[in-house]
Amino acid sequence: MKKTILSLFAVATLVACNQTKPTADATEPVATTEEAADNTYGSGFAEENVVSASQLQTLVQDKDSVEAVVTAEVVESCQAKGCWMDVKLADNSTMKVTFRDYGFFLPIEDLKGRTVVFTGTAKREVISVDDQRHYAQDARKSKDEIAAITAPKEELRFVADGVILK
Repeated sequence: MKKTILSLFAVATLVACNQTKPTADATEPVATTEEAADNTYGSGFAEENVVSASQLQTLVQDKDSVEAVVTAEVVESCQAKGCWMDVKLADNSTMKVTFRDYGFFLPIEDLKGRTVVFTGTAKREVISVDDQRHYAQDARKSKDEIAAITAPKEELRFVADGVILK
């Protein structure tokens, strides 16, 4: 049952990220002047009880999921649509951050090195080869780098309700 749900989630993610960019009057929300001024995307939130990405790793160890407000450094972001970002963890690995129900997107500009604060839910997931390759294509990796992805991997994932770019 878990594999079926995970497979359906993976297919939905691939389909949503491969769609052409919607027009301004479609589902993508338009940033308000206030949002544009303070670099907030998605739901607004208070920067309270903020934990580092490293602390989040510890919090999730023995739980199915954790609700948190997290700060981290962006390592890579989606260059196709702005639908995900990878943030740095303490062991130099990364955590993929996606946005709940594709309700908002980040700017397509290179966000590498930017500090972000985000709120939502963290959990461990097994990521299929197809999903890993899809994300590598979004990041404009080389064909050799994409072909080198040959095994599923378990990683910490985060679904954000809101993001603040610092």
